[in-house]
Order: sequence, then C-alpha cells, then structure tokens
Amino acid sequence: MLWSEQQQPKVTINQMVNRIMTSNKLNRREHLQLTSSILSGKNITDEERHQINQIFDLIKMGKINLIYDN
Repeated sequence: MLWSEQQQPKVTINQMVNRIMTSNKLNRREHLQLTSSILSGKNITDEERHQINQIFDLIKMGKINLIYDN
C-alpha cells in the first residue's frame, strides 16, 4: 500500500526526522512515510531529501533500530 497524500499526517518530515534521531527508533509506518516521500519526489525539498537519506544511512549502520510491532 502506498502512502497517499490524503493519508499523510500533519507531522512534517523535519519533525519526524527529529523524533527518530532523538529516539534512535523508526516504526513501520514512519518508514513507509519516509520511503514514499522520497520516492514520490512531490513536495519534498533538497534538505528533507538529505534528512531522509541520513536516516536510511543510520539504519544501515545500525544506529537506528527498525521497530516492527506497530
């Protein structure tokens, strides 16, 4: 299921990234939102793209944990 614009919450990408960086945790819903945002390319700034890529890099390095129970 793709994350459509109607389903997007009122939380901005910056707010989500800050929460993820603070907690070092990312749940499935957030992962889907970030992935959909970066793949769609709609309404996303270069800074937001950089922040999302930084999250994905930290996941690869094991510094952010994916939480799948949500």
